[in-house]
Amino acid sequence: MYDSEHTYAQGNDLTDVTAGLFGGWRGPAIGLMDLDAFFASVEQLDHPEWRGKPVIVGGSPEERGVVSTASYEARPYGVHSAMPSAQAKRLCPDAIWTHGHFDRYREMSAKVMAIIADETPYIDQVSIDEAFFDITPGRFSRESPVEIAQRISRRVSELGITCSIGLGPNKTVAKIASERDKPRGLTVVLPGTEAAFLAPLPVRAMSGIGKAADAALAKAGIRTLGALAEAPVAKLAPIFGSAAEMMKLRAQGREQSSVKPQDAPDEVKSVSNERTFAHDLTAREDVYAALALLGESVGRRLRRKGLVGRTVTVKVRYTFGSGHTAQRKLPHPTDDENLFVSVARELVDSLWQPGMPVRLLGIGISDFDADEGVQTDLFCDVDERGAVSSDRRGLSVAVDHVRERFGAGAVSFGRAARFERDLVREDKFLTQNKPTE
Repeated sequence: MYDSEHTYAQGNDLTDVTAGLFGGWRGPAIGLMDLDAFFASVEQLDHPEWRGKPVIVGGSPEERGVVSTASYEARPYGVHSAMPSAQAKRLCPDAIWTHGHFDRYREMSAKVMAIIADETPYIDQVSIDEAFFDITPGRFSRESPVEIAQRISRRVSELGITCSIGLGPNKTVAKIASERDKPRGLTVVLPGTEAAFLAPLPVRAMSGIGKAADAALAKAGIRTLGALAEAPVAKLAPIFGSAAEMMKLRAQGREQSSVKPQDAPDEVKSVSNERTFAHDLTAREDVYAALALLGESVGRRLRRKGLVGRTVTVKVRYTFGSGHTAQRKLPHPTDDENLFVSVARELVDSLWQPGMPVRLLGIGISDFDADEGVQTDLFCDVDERGAVSSDRRGLSVAVDHVRERFGAGAVSFGRAARFERDLVREDKFLTQNKPTE
């Protein structure tokens, strides 16, 4: 989309916004890179005979599974993520099904993130297939941000997969722009044109507005982002509460966004991991094994970042939709899953009883303030950071090194095998750089 009045562009029109110093760009340039049908695209890359055919990654249709990702060939049939697999099977009976190869997806994701890191250290990876990045002119390059985004897109394509990129003056605009032209799209919204770009879009186009808020806004006569941008805060407060003013600013395109340097330890608020399973977990041994597997991933990520935390949080969601979280502060900071997983088990036992159907489990570590005093015990070692570890931490570190050198699948514990087949969607690594709103 491009015209001389509004100046936002897609596809071939991008040549119109790259002339002059920095391509005529003034002010912040935030991008959002979203890999197109990522899991399915990797499967088609690795299985050439599947290219051009509908591919579905997810749980089995016969075993109450859920769709994780559908290729673009499957989507005209109505198949989409989070759809029950049995329904997807009815809509697209000839689709190729796979439970997925998550080590391979992580490998490809790392390659994509490395491409972005070649352009800027300011990267905020929000999921395995999505990342914000800051390419504001003059910070690290004198090139046009559009040219940088085009290069990122081109280099991702050379890997054998594709991405869609939204480029604008803040995260809200970049995210919405990334959805405008898929797959393999690049939509650019120059500073000063964001209000015109957002105004005609439905309110659901903006993240943070779900079904309930959408219905409440429609009842108030607000159906577009333009109408939301003009609405009095007093009219929005009953719907958004204390976030009303922020939502109005976002709808106006006036949000002030920042992307922190990748993995900056002093900015990280929490590191967590969660998984959804196609088969409910009802036995204590399965729940404990799942927690150990999740904790292993969190511990590895903590050590990679050089972080030690004091607070353990667990999340449990049941098949019937409800869920609970529990949290406990440790007497000492740690990055050792051999210590914090045992606490996670106790927390889960306070929320759940054997036989209750568990659909999702999550575990997280936060509270990285190292200035507090440390209470030690006779069975743990204390390092120079005041962090406590068990005598098994050395094994965890050794496994980290093997995986870093030879890949995530080079070594695994027996507990992982029971879950590979039942995994609905990739475990979500959540590295939170601000408290969850």
